[in-house]
Formats: sequence, structure tokens, C-alpha cells
Amino acid sequence: MGKLAVRALRAVLVVVLTGTVGVQVLMVWALATDPEDGSMPLTLMRLITILGMVSVQVTGVCVWRLVTMVRRGTVFSHGAFRYVDGIIGAITAASLLWFTVTAVNAPGQRDDPGVSVIMAGIGLAILGVALIVLVLRTLLAQAVARDVEAARMQAELNEVI
Repeated sequence: MGKLAVRALRAVLVVVLTGTVGVQVLMVWALATDPEDGSMPLTLMRLITILGMVSVQVTGVCVWRLVTMVRRGTVFSHGAFRYVDGIIGAITAASLLWFTVTAVNAPGQRDDPGVSVIMAGIGLAILGVALIVLVLRTLLAQAVARDVEAARMQAELNEVI
């Protein structure tokens, strides 16, 4: 990765992380000051929003750490799995939270159930992203295994020479 790409990604991550903290602060403030009006369970939706922002934050921090490992040339190590697993878990949690939002919203959509179907489809798409990252984790595992094997073979070659 080039320095410009790393800086751009980190700038985006800073903006996203700052934005999610801002949303969380606003949701906590709303929980404390704004009573429910009875039209929808606002407290539950606000709690889901706070937790959703946590999943975005976990993903952002894990991506930041992986980019640092890429820049250092250490991404093909067992340490990278912790961050990839964090991303998979955070995206899966976001999907489950979205399904919860869909379920909470569904009773209000009895006249137009298509909205709930579309929302469920979005939840499946989010879950699909987690599965894609899981496939990429498998590729990382193969790359780490090959890197370890190459290092072993290089050590054997050095002994022979």
C-alpha cells in the first residue's frame, strides 16, 4: 500500500470514528432527555444505534491495526487473525442488530410489508459481507502458512550453504 492510500484510509477512519462517537453521544443524550412519544419504542432503537456504532468502531480500529501491519510488512502473521476475527464479529453483530431493527419496525409496516422484506434483505447483505471477510480470512491463513513454510525452507537452505 502506498503512503497516500494509507493516509487517505486513515483520514476516512478518523472521520468515521469521530462521527460514530458523535452519534453515540447524541443517542445517550436523547435517552436521558427525550421521552418516548409512543409511536415506536425509541429507547430500544436508540440502544441499537449505540451498539451499531460500537460495531463500526470495532471494525475501524481493526482495519487501522491491519493497515499498520501492512505498512510494517507483518500482516502475514498469526497476529493479523485477531483483527480479522474482530472485523468478522463486528459485521456479524451489525447484521444481527439490523435484523433487530427490522423486527422492531415490522409491526408498523403491516400495510406495506415490502419495507420489512427490503430491510431483511439489507440484513442478509450485511451478513454476506461478514462471510466475504471470512473467505478473505481463509486466504490470509493460506498466505501465512506459505510464508511460514518459505521461512522454514530458507532456513534449511541457509544451513546447507
